[in-house]
Amino acid sequence: MQCPACAAAMTALTLDGHLGTKVDLDLCAACQVIWFDRLESPRLSPGATLSLFRTISERKQMPPPPLVDPLKCPRCDLRLLLTNDRQRNTPFRYRRCAREHGRLITFFDFLREKDFVRPLSTGQLADLRANVQMINCSNCGAPIDLTRASGCAHCGTPLSMLDLNQIEGMAAHLRQADEASRTIDPTLPERMKREKEAVDSLFEALRADAAGARPASAGLVEMGMRLVAKWFD
Repeated sequence: MQCPACAAAMTALTLDGHLGTKVDLDLCAACQVIWFDRLESPRLSPGATLSLFRTISERKQMPPPPLVDPLKCPRCDLRLLLTNDRQRNTPFRYRRCAREHGRLITFFDFLREKDFVRPLSTGQLADLRANVQMINCSNCGAPIDLTRASGCAHCGTPLSMLDLNQIEGMAAHLRQADEASRTIDPTLPERMKREKEAVDSLFEALRADAAGARPASAGLVEMGMRLVAKWFD
């Protein structure tokens, strides 16, 4: 499949879905986007969500290039429609095919959909401004002048960072759900066990590294992803 953004060949992945099903998706690392056929993102199993989080952490080292509309469905060439959605209290958006062939979502919005990132609090924003004047948007890559703004003027995304507490809570929930699913489907891949063991040892070291990290000109989400990728090696 060709990427709707850059027309390069996308990487096809097959991950586990609920109740022994499979979920096919296509990923473009250069544009940092994922194509899900139909609405397959909610069908990802807990272990598959962890696996895809790992894949994103290995590839999201810098903010992405901005997506330029119109983008067309890779299945039928129809223009993709920008759609706003919400998962719990977290807004996210994606581009969908009106013929229901699938949807295109950025790495950043997939992380928002799964509650892995959150906006900075007022105090965190003040601390950031005390040390850094310019940072890049983790959603579209545009520069943000912290002396004048607290969000991206290009795409409207507020400054966001990886929520370590949320990741820890989500990972614990995913581990529990994954263990429960094994009683139904014993064929889930062995790599899920290894990934859960890696997650168990991730958070204490991740917090220690994050405590000494200084924001750079990349993006706050990318900084967190670099730490995550290191512990998934």
